[in-house]
Amino acid sequence: MRYYLIVGEASGDLHASHLMGAIKGIDRDAEFRFFGGDLMSEVGGTMVKHYRDLAYMGFIPVLLHLRTIFHNMKLCKHDIIKWHPDVVILVDYPGFNLNIAKYIKANSEIPVYYYISPKIWAWKEHRIKNIKRDVAELFSILPFEVPFFEKHKYPIHYVGNPTASEVYSFINKYKEQKEDFCKRQELDSRPIIALLAGSRKQEIKDNLPAMMKVALHFKDYQVVLAGAPAIDSDYYLNFIDNKDVKVIYNDTYSLLANSEAALVTSGTATLETALFNVPQVVCYETPIPKVASFVRRHLIKVKYISLVNLIANKEVVKELVADTFTLENIKKELQLILPGGALRDRMLSEYKEIFKILGNEDSSKRAATAIIESLKNHS
Repeated sequence: MRYYLIVGEASGDLHASHLMGAIKGIDRDAEFRFFGGDLMSEVGGTMVKHYRDLAYMGFIPVLLHLRTIFHNMKLCKHDIIKWHPDVVILVDYPGFNLNIAKYIKANSEIPVYYYISPKIWAWKEHRIKNIKRDVAELFSILPFEVPFFEKHKYPIHYVGNPTASEVYSFINKYKEQKEDFCKRQELDSRPIIALLAGSRKQEIKDNLPAMMKVALHFKDYQVVLAGAPAIDSDYYLNFIDNKDVKVIYNDTYSLLANSEAALVTSGTATLETALFNVPQVVCYETPIPKVASFVRRHLIKVKYISLVNLIANKEVVKELVADTFTLENIKKELQLILPGGALRDRMLSEYKEIFKILGNEDSSKRAATAIIESLKNHS
């Protein structure tokens, strides 16, 4: 069968690449075409556009790149119709992907499947109407999403969490000692504070300066930044030039496996950090923080922004967002989770609940099996 996939960021590239690999394990004749990234290309198929050409966030960056965004949408729609796959698989990235789903539903008989469902339980719940109309099947990776969609009388498939599967697989194979990791990455012997500052330029610009300033205050630690795959090293030099911060690429899991604590922006990285058993502070700076804080309290329908807290349904990790994102607060919370800190052991203990909730099944294989079975029934 022919599969057309669309992702919009690094985490989507990772999850989609594993899904593609699992599909190939079942469907030996699988053909792939995609808007994606380097990891998907390694699995095979034809890349139409790299996700770095799609990843704009924030009102101003989106406004400045509207022409490019609309051009990419038009290209994607026409390319799907021309190639005529057996299925279109959307991966997260709802602003772009729901627009594609609407077009494909209205202009073809190609079924649209959604893997890693849009987070409408947090924001824009009205999008459920579009999903019901345009998406044939939805595959969820978060257990708490099932009752939300059932409430709206839209049944979904819970296939397990790919991040958990990916981390557990890495941990089971990873044998490198910290000394060897530091030697390979040209680090010194001090314990490590990891910085995971996001995968988009706007996130990095907003969060990294404060994260670095706080982490460098702790002189007994070395500060190591996980470079995002789609961000050129020159961009990071705008922030870290002449500062004692090391940037490493394509090795985030090894970094987390050898870190004592981390400062992390919201997103998949918060869950990855927890699964590696690394205490963390979630840092997310926003423009006009008081307004953003008001929006968060009164318009967003969930208490938390980090996947760790959402899955646990309680505050396991501290979230410093909008008006609570200050140097003083970041420093205070980081101190509490470093070795000897008053909150470190409690956070590590509560991580165990996350492990139990997510389990350790091969979610990519479960998703691939469910997708192929559903396509057979659809045919």
